[in-house]
Amino acid sequence: MATLKEKYKTEIRKALKEKFGYSNDMETPKLEKIVIHRGLGEATSNSKCVDLTLEQFQAITGNKPLATRSKKAISNFKLRENQVIGCKVTLRDDKMYDFLTKLINIVLPKIRDFRGVPNKGFDGDGNYNLGLKEDIIFPEVDYDKLDKTRGMDITFVTSAHTKEEAYELLVQLGMPFAHKPVIVEKAA
Repeated sequence: MATLKEKYKTEIRKALKEKFGYSNDMETPKLEKIVIHRGLGEATSNSKCVDLTLEQFQAITGNKPLATRSKKAISNFKLRENQVIGCKVTLRDDKMYDFLTKLINIVLPKIRDFRGVPNKGFDGDGNYNLGLKEDIIFPEVDYDKLDKTRGMDITFVTSAHTKEEAYELLVQLGMPFAHKPVIVEKAA
């Protein structure tokens, strides 16, 4: 069976080139990276959640996660400067396509009453943001080690210039959207 990366090179690029009328292959949009992120506001009072998140992201992605730190102190939030307040992993190339395949074929179908991912997460530059409410839908997460379920944000960074191009690219890659997005063009 062909991998998603091979499918992009042989079928998807050609379909996008025909649909949008690109003159060469380099113009066709592609998936550049996937960033998985979790904000840990509770890390100010529970430092164990940081270690658990780092361990989870390592197991889910196969990449070493990066702890994100606060830039300044905010006393109302009990936040000190340079304190760990999140975790992120950036996936590229083969690991990115492997993660996307796992997300589409294994993880998303495990969501209860799944009817497709929302299509409102596109920004103006052709990127898509997806928020997941539970981390236990990933097979690598050990339910017995969890103190509570936490969500995560997944950002799909593409080289597309418009929402339509990014939507079509992700549909071709197999992303199960709920329905076609309503795209409103701005008046000039």
